[in-house]
Amino acid sequence: MIRLSRKMLFALEAVVDIAYNARPEPVQSKEITRRQGIPQRYLEQVMQQLVHAGILKGVRGPRGGYRLARERRRISVGEIVRVVGSLDARDEDDASLDQGGSELGTQVVQPLWRDLKDEMMARLDSITIEELCRRADDVGIRAEERHRSDFAI
Repeated sequence: MIRLSRKMLFALEAVVDIAYNARPEPVQSKEITRRQGIPQRYLEQVMQQLVHAGILKGVRGPRGGYRLARERRRISVGEIVRVVGSLDARDEDDASLDQGGSELGTQVVQPLWRDLKDEMMARLDSITIEELCRRADDVGIRAEERHRSDFAI
């Protein structure tokens, strides 16, 4: 069974959280941890990978945090999957499949597996963060309102 690793799910949840709760100021990792229950130690590792890949932008300072580096309609789930890791944490890369094995395995079963993975990645590439945010709206998840101080008199 193909499954997403915990790290992959954390990455997807974090990016969608940032996109869904984004306001003018960046989203802090402690806010994501509080809302999504993602352990801080995993979150920071994943966030740095996403920043390095150009999916997120890190903002330093006391009001720092993360924001999307591009419009949410221009970030696909497939891109996040490729950055963070494989579809299954136990998967070996496809090159290792080519080493030995039976004729039936190398000419029938392994190509089938590669085709399925390619189809799944194509489907993940077609799903954008924008679409996931719309799904959150559709199921009634509300974006968190940030209370801002207004110093206007």
